[in-house]
Amino acid sequence: MDDNQPQARETQKIGQWMIYAMWIVVLLGLTYFFSGVLDKQRNPNAHVAGRVSAEGNPEVVLQRNRYGHYVANGKINGHDVIFLLDTGATDVSIPEQVAQRVGLRRGAGHSAMTANGTVQVFATQLEQVELGSIKLKKVRASINPHMGGEEILLGMSFLRQLDFSQTGKQLTLKQRAL
Repeated sequence: MDDNQPQARETQKIGQWMIYAMWIVVLLGLTYFFSGVLDKQRNPNAHVAGRVSAEGNPEVVLQRNRYGHYVANGKINGHDVIFLLDTGATDVSIPEQVAQRVGLRRGAGHSAMTANGTVQVFATQLEQVELGSIKLKKVRASINPHMGGEEILLGMSFLRQLDFSQTGKQLTLKQRAL
């Protein structure tokens, strides 16, 4: 019987470690799952599907996120970015760290009114902005060194070139005929 006691203790230790490992795997799985759920709630338009309207113009339908905003993935000059549609912004407004990542150059500085007061921004031009099947060229924008985060405010310098309508929690954007 004495010979079996050390073996039984060793088996018990292995069993405890397997239970710990199982809980770690379960917690990692839950973290991964809920991270995806939260990302989907923040940006339900991570994969914007474009289509062609009855008139033959490109259009996209965006879903409003849980906070009441329209957030969508898109591209600036071929680089992947995240847009937050903002009809209150005159121009497309780009955080400086994003502007550097996509290779934008600072132009002339000027003052801009923001929700946080007046700030100094720098003019730039975007060769191409893509939101699903909508593609606009030569879009005026501002590089804002005071903006944090990765989201680009997709302002009226882009949106005024589109027709848009809201129904419920959906926003339909349609590119006008060229």
